[in-house]
Amino acid sequence: MTSPSLLPKPLPSLVRPAPSVLTYALCGLARVSASAGLLNGPPSGSSPLEPEARALLQDALGRMARQQDLLSDLMVYLSDPAEADHPLVAVAQQFQLTMIEILAVRVAVAVEEDLLIGHIIARLQHPLAQSRPTVGLLARAFGGDAEENEGGRSAAVQLIAQESAAACGLLELLDPGGLLPERQVRVPLPTCLALAGVHGGWPGTSILHTRSPIPLSGPANEAAKLFGRRLREAPAPGPALVLRGGDSAESRSAAEKVALACERRAVLISSELVVSNQTLGLAPWLFLNGLMPVLTQTLAPGERRPLPAIPGFSGPFVVLSGFDGEFTSADSALDRPILDWRLTIPSAEERFELWRQALGEDEPAPLARRMAYEHRHTAGRIAALATKAKERLAGLPEEVSRRVTYEELRAVARSGEGIGLSALAELVPDEVSDEALVVTPALRLELESLVDRCLLRDGVHARLGPAMQARAQAAVRALLVGPSGTGKTLAASWLATRLGLPLFRVDLSAISSKYIGETEKNLSHLLTRAEQSEVVLLFDEADSLFAKRTDVNDANDRFANAQTNYLLQRMESYDGITLLTSNSRGRFDAAFARRLDAILEFALPGPEQRRVLWLAHLGDHHCLTPAQLNLVAATAELSGGQVRNAVLSAAVAARSAGPIGFSHLIAGLTSEYRKLGRQLPDELRRAVPATAVQEQP
Repeated sequence: MTSPSLLPKPLPSLVRPAPSVLTYALCGLARVSASAGLLNGPPSGSSPLEPEARALLQDALGRMARQQDLLSDLMVYLSDPAEADHPLVAVAQQFQLTMIEILAVRVAVAVEEDLLIGHIIARLQHPLAQSRPTVGLLARAFGGDAEENEGGRSAAVQLIAQESAAACGLLELLDPGGLLPERQVRVPLPTCLALAGVHGGWPGTSILHTRSPIPLSGPANEAAKLFGRRLREAPAPGPALVLRGGDSAESRSAAEKVALACERRAVLISSELVVSNQTLGLAPWLFLNGLMPVLTQTLAPGERRPLPAIPGFSGPFVVLSGFDGEFTSADSALDRPILDWRLTIPSAEERFELWRQALGEDEPAPLARRMAYEHRHTAGRIAALATKAKERLAGLPEEVSRRVTYEELRAVARSGEGIGLSALAELVPDEVSDEALVVTPALRLELESLVDRCLLRDGVHARLGPAMQARAQAAVRALLVGPSGTGKTLAASWLATRLGLPLFRVDLSAISSKYIGETEKNLSHLLTRAEQSEVVLLFDEADSLFAKRTDVNDANDRFANAQTNYLLQRMESYDGITLLTSNSRGRFDAAFARRLDAILEFALPGPEQRRVLWLAHLGDHHCLTPAQLNLVAATAELSGGQVRNAVLSAAVAARSAGPIGFSHLIAGLTSEYRKLGRQLPDELRRAVPATAVQEQP
């Protein structure tokens, strides 16, 4: 709420020697008062006017040169109005208001400014206890007396209730269920303040003016200036700029720069106002404050929707949206031109400059260069990571260096903060070292090659031939296939650890939906956010989502195939790192295999690999002999996941007996084999008694 000191001065000081719109409005009210006998003394049974109110109305009548032609005199005055009336005159010209509407607006504003006007209105509308003017009173005051001009009064009612002022929300009619002549009229408070030259916020809106806006790349800044000039120079109705991006903070910063280039301020309008059609009345407020509206609306894949509209607003505006869907203006109130701007990921050199700005001039350039060339972050993500790293360093003791390091930036990135994927994916924070990942030498070589492919994905095409450059894409898609427990998910965590990126495991239950189109919409949102945030996406048991297309026997088959088609196309256009796991590569659609950059086979471990697995899981907290380890590795044909379970069971069994012994390990193996519905190998069962005797103190 604006403080009283910011409101216009009391009404007597507003009545100047020269006429004003308020003077004409008071003259119309004075005519009604005179016809009711309130100026020369109240008739029997009516409420008297206060002396100050009576004097004000009589003064207004005396200042008018011709009282019988109020509207014509007002039209002449508006050609050269007083400075205080300039905002109202500008609104009248912009929204093509009639003389009666101008007077109605001025009375409705005056009621909010001064109690004396409210007292006059209440007396004129007696016995109705209403301080705001009604449609009937305004029609009597400015449309002619009922006995002399019945047609003019009826026309005035229609003008006030249905013409431009009401259509754009400048005049708001209250009491929807009441009789039209008895409905009160008001001007929204933010618009009242704007007419008085005071800026007041509109509920559900916020000015896009940040002290430290997110820096954009050089080409993006130039594009913002270009679009701003095009919006400023275009004739009415102004174009709509659809600004497509995946990072909301970056999109808002770009919209702010476009508005500045258009010589306006950007104001963000909440999506709730647009969806619930509560934008009536915004147009005059936006016009008076010189604001450019910025609306947010995300479309589903393949969806076509009319541009969001603000009743009566004909200026340019910006729509923040994702990369899917299409906006049309054919079904909108105004046939606007539509401009489209996609915020793409900056190039490596552009990212280098953004990192230098974000880290500060005193930070070493090698850190900015490494981050720029190893990671494909957007401008918004670069600013967020640098800010979070500096915040974490700010809490350290003074004797500790507060210089941002690669390790600090890596830790912030791996935390997955501020990405916005928690509704559709789960962060896997595991740090997996080289020693923890036990695979065959051949598979490790393939994994190392996949790491290099991810690190070099941004510029590897530049050195190749034109056929490769024509379809250059930075995406990396790999399928990890093999039996359960062979380390596929562990390898995904290892890969994310090596890359210094957060790993998100996709929740297929949250992605899939029984409603047509919802699965595609969820996947689109997931991939867009992931693409803009530089993460590794893990689709565990991905064959349930990317299954083979089937023969069409009914409507369900047709929709299932259409969903698979979309998934294949969207995955091909996805520009990030995707890992998929499955127990069998034969379950995937044949067209999907062509879209994969690598297929890594995870086989069950052999004896030598199992021995390394046992040692990697047992660590140093065991007292097994080399012969015992060899026996277990040779006879217990288990996967890595099953080895892990057996070691956990053995650790529980040895909790009060110190290090893990062979008998504890046999107990863990027995439990694991029981889960598999199999018996412990004879070699191990025969080795238990002798070992147990040897381990007795």
